[in-house]
Amino acid sequence: MSALALVLVFSAAVAHAVWNVIAHGISRAGIPFLWCGAVAGAVIWGIAIPFTGGVQQSDLTGFLIGVGVSGVLHVVYMLVLQHGYRVGNLSTVYATARGSGPFLAVIAAIVMLGERPSGWALVGVAAIIAGVVALGLVDRPSRGDTRRWVDPSLVFGLLTGVAIATYTIWDTHAVRAWHLAPIPYMVGTCVMEIVIYSVMLRGRWRETAAFARFQWRRIVVFGFLSPLSYILILVAVTLAPVALVAPLREVSVVLVSLFGVVALKESRPVARLGASGIVVAGIVLLAL
Repeated sequence: MSALALVLVFSAAVAHAVWNVIAHGISRAGIPFLWCGAVAGAVIWGIAIPFTGGVQQSDLTGFLIGVGVSGVLHVVYMLVLQHGYRVGNLSTVYATARGSGPFLAVIAAIVMLGERPSGWALVGVAAIIAGVVALGLVDRPSRGDTRRWVDPSLVFGLLTGVAIATYTIWDTHAVRAWHLAPIPYMVGTCVMEIVIYSVMLRGRWRETAAFARFQWRRIVVFGFLSPLSYILILVAVTLAPVALVAPLREVSVVLVSLFGVVALKESRPVARLGASGIVVAGIVLLAL
């Protein structure tokens, strides 16, 4: 992998960790937050299009299909992720999602995109699975707790991982096959999200406006960082195989786990950081 691709991926990881911390803090706002975030992303990065090479879409049909499907997939991803943040711990949901997502993306890249990672990647897959299982055990119910068999943090983390793998493979295919510019593609995806979230709001416009006035700073930061983290990845997959890019971006797991332990005082800090370390070790092996 080139030095430029590495810089892009690690920069995306930092941006991704920060916006997830912001999203966790206001996740209970639900659809109003997601609508405001999509609008902010479309406006901020729409303004950036003329200064970053313009639209340059050679295949309008491919662009429309790409952003249409991508918008739906990203809405599903955000809904599952936000629900996971409401019912579970930040570090567990995030690390489970970001661990299972690249594992599934690597499998899909092998089967659907014809990529061939090395034998070390298989060892990395095993390490990621072990780390994900360990994270699930961190928040396991106590022996006397019969109300639940599986921790919701793990369930929604895994569901989020499936969503991550799905949109990663689709967007990689769209950008490569139709030669789409990453920034206009991301803006188009945000516009599609706005349409879907507008339908889901169902007249809650006054609540949404009040939320926007109260949380506009977080919304602006989210609107900048969330698309940025993925735009960097869309550029990276044009320079390197998705089987390498998808796992490497998950170094953000450690950053979020540290935040969960230090700032949110989540329980069992040693176990959380240890399990996150196993996930990262698997990611490093995948990159080899």
